[in-house]
Amino acid sequence: MDHLVFAAPDLDEGVRHIETHLGVATSPGGRHAGYGTKNRLVGLGPKSYMEVVGVDLDQPEPNRARWFGLDTLNSPRLVTWCVAVSDLDDLIVRAKLVGLDLGESKKGSRRREGGALLEWQMTDPWAERAGGIIPFFIDWGDTDHPGISLPCFSSFRGIRAEHPDPDRVQQWCIALELDIEVSRGDHARLIATLKTPNGLVEIS
Repeated sequence: MDHLVFAAPDLDEGVRHIETHLGVATSPGGRHAGYGTKNRLVGLGPKSYMEVVGVDLDQPEPNRARWFGLDTLNSPRLVTWCVAVSDLDDLIVRAKLVGLDLGESKKGSRRREGGALLEWQMTDPWAERAGGIIPFFIDWGDTDHPGISLPCFSSFRGIRAEHPDPDRVQQWCIALELDIEVSRGDHARLIATLKTPNGLVEIS
């Protein structure tokens, strides 16, 4: 697990939610130039974190809908997760063989509040991935992982999901070697378990 994505229409609201539930302060993230979003971060380990992402009203309207469904999101929630790999193109091919389209790989970037630029390659975050249960995948290349510089008072313990068609989604997870259990539910839902200063906490 590289990082969790907790999205909120109002970033301040999302930050309050996470800080209250985890008992930790979020750290500065930065702006996703051209995407119309910004984030704050919670360290979960040297190469693992949670991003709280929201709409950035100081940026022009992006050319397409904001990622993670932010334009239609009504309340803060865990919308998806991300897994680090070093073989994006091979992974995209393997996913297509089991009927899952991750889209083409593309470049992403974010400028830290201090000015440093982070760059990465990722699968299409707009691709339909069972309502976010299937993660998007990222290759940081030569960029230092954001988790390295984050204070770390919490850690990732596991993730599970619910979906109306759990058997199909579980088969996709197995094919992509994802450590996640999918059970039946009325709609797509992710639940991450974190060890925090407030004890074991579930974020969904």
